[in-house]
Amino acid sequence: MTKPGSAYIAGIFEHPTRKADDKSLAQLHAEVARGALQDAGLTKDDVDGYFCAGDAPGLGPLSMAEYIGLKPRHVESTDVGGSSYILHVGHAARAIAAGKCSVALITLAGRPRAEGGSPSLGLRTELFPEGAFEVPYGPAIVNVYGMCAMRHMHEYGTTSEQLAWIKVAASHHAQHNPHAMLRDVVTVDDVLNSPMVADPLHRLDCCVVSDGGGAIVVVSPEIARTLKRPRIKVIGAAEALKYHLGGKVDLTFSAGVESGKRAFDEAGITPADIKYASIYDSFTITVLMQLEDLGFCAKGKGGQFVADGNLISGVGKLPFNTDGGGLCNNHPGNRGGMTKVLEAVRQLRGEAHPAVQVKNCDLALAHGTGGSLGTRHGSATVILERE
Repeated sequence: MTKPGSAYIAGIFEHPTRKADDKSLAQLHAEVARGALQDAGLTKDDVDGYFCAGDAPGLGPLSMAEYIGLKPRHVESTDVGGSSYILHVGHAARAIAAGKCSVALITLAGRPRAEGGSPSLGLRTELFPEGAFEVPYGPAIVNVYGMCAMRHMHEYGTTSEQLAWIKVAASHHAQHNPHAMLRDVVTVDDVLNSPMVADPLHRLDCCVVSDGGGAIVVVSPEIARTLKRPRIKVIGAAEALKYHLGGKVDLTFSAGVESGKRAFDEAGITPADIKYASIYDSFTITVLMQLEDLGFCAKGKGGQFVADGNLISGVGKLPFNTDGGGLCNNHPGNRGGMTKVLEAVRQLRGEAHPAVQVKNCDLALAHGTGGSLGTRHGSATVILERE
């Protein structure tokens, strides 16, 4: 168990760059680490726990701790794709509760734009144990998510117009973010008239590809009380995996069904208590399915839930991704979990842009699905409270 109140998020930082031609991957990690520590009012010498994932160069925490100049007594490099950093918040809280560390630093960085990469490229056979069985049939990230969207439409009558509302909401928020890659407000028609990428997903149903990164500092209650920063408490955290069991395939739900329930149970609250939600938005269908799986609406009702601006801050019932999310703002290294935690903390601190700041925001959720929604993935859910 996370032991509610056993850890606090004291520092956050999101790198302002979206294209890092002049920076190395290690340099981006170091810069976001410095930014988060400065935000917390700490230095690298205070860090005794370090967390990173597969985006880190070299031998993960070994290479990066040396590069940054850390002397950790606890390290971790659990990698479940883009949701790893949400998972790391929960793991850091548990490590702190167990006395393994008292100041945990979590970093993410990536350079896919500078390197010319794309999240929609085909998978390589040699990189995955399932590769020899699946890659010959031509899966790519975008068409796998397209299958999830098509199946959801078939099972529940979800429409492209409903999915488009998710992008519309993200764009309404991104217009207020000076660092967002896409700041133009779009309409449902704009989404539907954008080129088809993988039926039924249009180009504007897809996230941006960006360089940059982010970092989080998680501290013990004792450390938190010494800092002059808002105290954001980790009150619930859980993770879950989903994959094909003996060939059984069901594209209508994610592992968020399990991670969400366990996180809410640990926090002792329900989805109705959440004032703001950061939801991983690699594609519009990702958001819709996760909202259902987390219990914000019934399975199959996600299309109705997101329509008509219901995700827009100040307008809808559940403000989401008020920084513009991966759909409009930032998806550093093709891994969007880090930015979900960052904006949740901003909302709880009252530091989001005034145009999108949620009133009386005291409970927030950050949730992500890393890997591939339609094949195998790891979901992670964190629930945060402003003390």
